[in-house]
Amino acid sequence: MTRPTKNKTQAQPLTFNQKEKRKPIRPELLDELLGDYKSPDDLIGESGLLNELTRALVNRAMQAELTEHLGYENGKEPPKDQTNRRNGQRGKSLRSDQGNFEIEVPRDREGTFEPMLVPKHSREFRGFDEKIVLMYARGMTVRDIQAHLKDLYKVEVSPELISRVTDEVVDELRAWQQRPLEEVYPIVYIDALVVKIRHKGVVQNRAVHVVVGVRLDGRKEVLGMWIAATEGAKFWLSILTELKQRGVRDILVLCADGLKGLPQAVEATFPETIFQTCIVHLIRSSMRYVPWNERRALCAELRTLYTAVDEEAAMVAFERFEEAHGAKYPTVVRAWRDRWEEWTPFLTFPQEIRRIIYTTNAIEALHRQLRKVLKTRGHLPSDDAALKLLFLAVRNAEATWGGRTRNWTKALMQFAIHFEGRLPQ
Repeated sequence: MTRPTKNKTQAQPLTFNQKEKRKPIRPELLDELLGDYKSPDDLIGESGLLNELTRALVNRAMQAELTEHLGYENGKEPPKDQTNRRNGQRGKSLRSDQGNFEIEVPRDREGTFEPMLVPKHSREFRGFDEKIVLMYARGMTVRDIQAHLKDLYKVEVSPELISRVTDEVVDELRAWQQRPLEEVYPIVYIDALVVKIRHKGVVQNRAVHVVVGVRLDGRKEVLGMWIAATEGAKFWLSILTELKQRGVRDILVLCADGLKGLPQAVEATFPETIFQTCIVHLIRSSMRYVPWNERRALCAELRTLYTAVDEEAAMVAFERFEEAHGAKYPTVVRAWRDRWEEWTPFLTFPQEIRRIIYTTNAIEALHRQLRKVLKTRGHLPSDDAALKLLFLAVRNAEATWGGRTRNWTKALMQFAIHFEGRLPQ
């Protein structure tokens, strides 16, 4: 329903947060409309009052739009020297929350009129497409969406319609994947998620590479997603290069798992960036060959390494650990020694920064949300289908992230000191 603005140049939609009160419906009119009411079907059924009232209001509103477009009322003479006229109407079927109904779309002689209430090519009314997309983003299959719409809205929806509606986000996905990014990200997390996808006729485990950045205001955003056969440093190099092409000039700290060759890929694209291996990943990989009943005690001793006050203190703790366990657990000692340069950088920072760069938990939390969406699917038919579903899931996840990273003000002050001149004013 629309209400004219004060200058009467264009009708504006009435929103729920406007202070202006709606004009109440007269009780006499309600009595007339509900005079034959006997059961809920008379109100919300397929041929009920709400459906018929919606159809009548839509038809009347489109006639009002055409009047505004042509500049004269129906049944009256048009302005002089105006060639455009009303030219009948055409039928159109719409789906709504109350079911299907037919409307009459008015036409003009020159074909320049396009209704705003029911746009051209639209077959749904009052957010039906959005409902389908929302259910799809929550991990519901096409069959689940069909059943849900039938049970809740008494509407039969074909698989082709659901595919068409969800495919409409592809352009949005493409624009999102190519959008310009911030020039500087204090922190970037990267990790890959394994998804079952049909590729060249065979269902395979394929790696979805995900990048999450923390902006200068402390808020996280997903910078992009890319799919490859496996996770590899060479593919990460191409992703980092793409981020640079999209406007990223500098990354202060990049946090990742222990993928071989990844530090070199980071250095090749962002030579001033500090590469920080996830401590949690390092602990898990080094515990791989340790009996389960001995892991707790060994992890407690490893804690003295990554909680040391600085790198020198960490070296002293490591020497004690090697002396005590080097003979029994040489693989654990070797894992921490070989990757010393990758996991110790965060020891130069104060606690405010250590808490947010020692692990990739920020991106792993996102992966947990994505897995909830994927678990009902079995496998996805293509890379494009996987990206479409994951993009919608990411969009929902980002909406729940809320405010800034914890203790971000203190952390940003420390970043400004440690990376003097690299943060914009």
